[in-house]
Amino acid sequence: MKKKTEHIGIVACSAEGAALCYRTICIEGMKLMGKHSHPEITLHTHPLSKYMRYIETGNWDRVADLMLSSAEKVAKAGADFIICPDNTIHQAFDRVIEKSPLPWLHIAEIVAAEAARKNYKCVGILGTRYLMEGRVYPIKLAAVNIEHLIPTTNEREHINKIIFGQLVKSQFTTKSRAYFTKVINRLKNRGCNAVILGCTEIPLLITQEDSPLPTLDSTRLLAMAALRRATDS
Repeated sequence: MKKKTEHIGIVACSAEGAALCYRTICIEGMKLMGKHSHPEITLHTHPLSKYMRYIETGNWDRVADLMLSSAEKVAKAGADFIICPDNTIHQAFDRVIEKSPLPWLHIAEIVAAEAARKNYKCVGILGTRYLMEGRVYPIKLAAVNIEHLIPTTNEREHINKIIFGQLVKSQFTTKSRAYFTKVINRLKNRGCNAVILGCTEIPLLITQEDSPLPTLDSTRLLAMAALRRATDS
């Protein structure tokens, strides 16, 4: 007897990445479950301003508190497990999982598994400055024997400005797309054979057609992993 379809809880941080993740689950769900069907979903987010107050000061304990607050709300709404379509705040993941009322999927673990499945040997990491300079992806990539590179200091700063100055505000410009493309091309020249779109808004700016390297779309990969778990498919 097939288990019931599970209820997905989404702990969100920034709007555009969370919306893309939610939309992907709903659209792809129809392919598995039939017309107009998808798993039940509950999403909660605190204002991005609350998260940024602690991200900017490196206070990951307080970031974890916000994530746990959202986790408790989606748990009370009936969710069976949780995903977080935000790479940066996964730096608080270990603090969260210890106290969480529900199990979580880890976005970087899912992306690393896909990179390993495709036999990539070295991948570039794009995302916020906090993500690119942090340990979220290096740990998960090392676990599957994949090397990684990140952009230069100046590139990281500029990418960070684009993300927080434009992408989280639904601003996707040709100029910014061209900049990301140049950075990806430089990562390619340094030896990468794929690039992780490790900010959940980046896939709204950069598509596979724009990228000189194969892309690992963290937002959609997380959504599909949640959908597979929820439907046991």
